[in-house]
Amino acid sequence: MNSPAPEDTVHPIPPRTLTVAYTGGEERRGPITMGQANMIRCILRDDPTHINIHDVWPVPGGVTVEAVTDALRALAVRHEGLRTTFPHPPGAAPVDQVVAAEGTFTVTVLDHTELPDDPAGYAESVARAARAGRFALGREFPMRITLLTVAGQPAYVALAFSHAVADGSAMAILREEFTELLAGKELPDLASLPPVDLAAVEASPAGLRKSEASLRYWERIIRTGPQEMFAEPRGRRPGTDEEARQLTLRSRRGGRALAGAARRTGHPEATVLMAAWCALVAHRAGQDSCVTAVPSANRFHARVARSVTTTSQDALLHLDVRVETFDALVARTWGAVLNAYRHSQFDSVRLWEMIGRVTAERGSHFGRDVVFNDVSALPAPLLGTEAEDRGGAEHELTWGPPQALPTRLLAFTYRTAPQLHISLWAAPSLFAPEEAEGFLSGLVLLLEATAAGDVPMDALTEVTGVRPAERGPDWLRLDGCWVSPDAVRETLGRAVDGLPVHVTGEPEPYGTADGTDGTEATADTDGTASGTPGAEPHLTAYIARGNTLLTPEEAHRALMALIPAAGSGVLAPRRYVLVTDPPADPDRSDAWRRLKTIEEGTGRGRQV
Repeated sequence: MNSPAPEDTVHPIPPRTLTVAYTGGEERRGPITMGQANMIRCILRDDPTHINIHDVWPVPGGVTVEAVTDALRALAVRHEGLRTTFPHPPGAAPVDQVVAAEGTFTVTVLDHTELPDDPAGYAESVARAARAGRFALGREFPMRITLLTVAGQPAYVALAFSHAVADGSAMAILREEFTELLAGKELPDLASLPPVDLAAVEASPAGLRKSEASLRYWERIIRTGPQEMFAEPRGRRPGTDEEARQLTLRSRRGGRALAGAARRTGHPEATVLMAAWCALVAHRAGQDSCVTAVPSANRFHARVARSVTTTSQDALLHLDVRVETFDALVARTWGAVLNAYRHSQFDSVRLWEMIGRVTAERGSHFGRDVVFNDVSALPAPLLGTEAEDRGGAEHELTWGPPQALPTRLLAFTYRTAPQLHISLWAAPSLFAPEEAEGFLSGLVLLLEATAAGDVPMDALTEVTGVRPAERGPDWLRLDGCWVSPDAVRETLGRAVDGLPVHVTGEPEPYGTADGTDGTEATADTDGTASGTPGAEPHLTAYIARGNTLLTPEEAHRALMALIPAAGSGVLAPRRYVLVTDPPADPDRSDAWRRLKTIEEGTGRGRQV
């Protein structure tokens, strides 16, 4: 279906609908690709306004409506992905894709006597509005097309796409080809694989080995890396996505600094920028590593570089920032990024099954908290009008419209030269407006300092002005994660229907990391861990179950059900100890330890 323009826009001329027929393609059928399966999973689950994508294509002056529809028809015939549907029975997810040889699509024409003062912004709002409503995967043409005209003269094409057939890179390719078709140019032969052929490559023995290697790579990160990057007292609000405003940096200073830093370090600009991003994210989060998703990474191979389909599978970068200088981090980043790129093709269903299994074993919930999408190398790296350049600003920060943010920090890099052009969406619970602005400005300051010389990693606050998260002494570093025993206690208390609970950090219960028996271990009254040097700390939960029949396993299951929406700093205890009644001084860990234990057990399916 095509969506009308936003309701607050008045059109003096009623809209009309054109039906455009296409023919000349080849009818095909085959399994879906891994990228399609990944996005279909989201399409069936998520709010359509979050998962559908949109773009705006300006139309040059003098182009007729017929020329626009002819170009759109040519794109549909040229790219199998645009002729693809995903038939499936009710209640089941698609497993096959069907490519039509012929068919029709509609174009809604909105004619105007004149466009608003900000015509590009208006076109953007029309395209964004068309994202509402779930695409019917089994039958709907995967593009919702609105043509904005002035006195019958085309000005913009506003589009919403099903994410099952296109991603940001595919939209950029289509936009580029649309412009060339309107200019009368002949498009080159297709060099990248259409989706049906890509699925065959993925299902080959080599493709399956690649997928298995990717799953093993991801599991290492999910099992050992931080489960949330921004674990801090003001962390994510329970169970909700936040609405974040777009903050855009346009900086010639940043472009010059990035080029200078690349020359001085001898590394590509993309590597230097990624290192700077990871360094600043980890610094702000107070972490010794940065885990960031890199969605555009899986188009580095020629067979998918210009394929009009969705390759939306994250590369997951886990970069240890524990080095003395930024130059050392840049050198480390090169190999880490290549490793992440190599492991960005996988069976998404098995991936999420693995994540569920590993996080259950670890007593955690993995958060896709940080996303960095560098599309600056694409042939037409524009995702709608919001990515257009506006002059040559020396250093400019501008605020744009809000949108739901299913992550904590999302960045798109549209251009690196002659100006650095980045849009950032930062969760407002973590970043006040001035902090978000300071983060992007701090990124430029870091690049400028790096262009001048090597930067000590312990000087990032001084160099960038970005300060690390403040947690307080009650937070513990356990199992590679920042954990708040108080948050765990509150969540566990809710999970066991208000029974008295005490949570404390302790050395290993059955011996310590250094081989001692842990008999000297004590715990402070504030719940922080202390004891034998070298002991690996863990969380122990004491529960006064009274006359109930609660077991450690039941307590753990109830807690795990709440953890995904429990807020920041919640990790399941390694050990549950059940007693009858709480001690007279329930705030003291030693008082709980002196009570008679009724039952105890681990909260993990496996030690990690």
